[in-house]
Amino acid sequence: MAGSTKRLPALPAERALKVISGRWKAVILYHLFDRPRRLSELKRLVLGITQKVLIQQLREMEEHGLVDREIFREIPPRVEYAATPLGLSLEPVLLALCQWGQRHAEEQNELDHVADCVIRPRLARSGAQAA
Repeated sequence: MAGSTKRLPALPAERALKVISGRWKAVILYHLFDRPRRLSELKRLVLGITQKVLIQQLREMEEHGLVDREIFREIPPRVEYAATPLGLSLEPVLLALCQWGQRHAEEQNELDHVADCVIRPRLARSGAQAA
């Protein structure tokens, strides 16, 4: 991770935008907020993304500490991706961006073309509903 960190900008706001920039990172992270997911599940959830790009985005987020990858030693091997505590800390930021996007659409009279901002309740690792 040290190599990638050296390439990041010194200005904190610019650094944050660089780490989460890209067409798909926010969407992928959104789907990891509530629970870990397998690659095939993420591919189904993130409409329009190719498997190559999905893997590339996940690797970048893993390199920046937003996502963990866990490999289960089974046959066939199973891999799950989960948001790290650092990645989960972006939840209110992404919700705020979503709400701003809705406001922008409203100001542009395009509200009927945007989805609602929905942050699903996070589930504990055990699968139980978090309070």
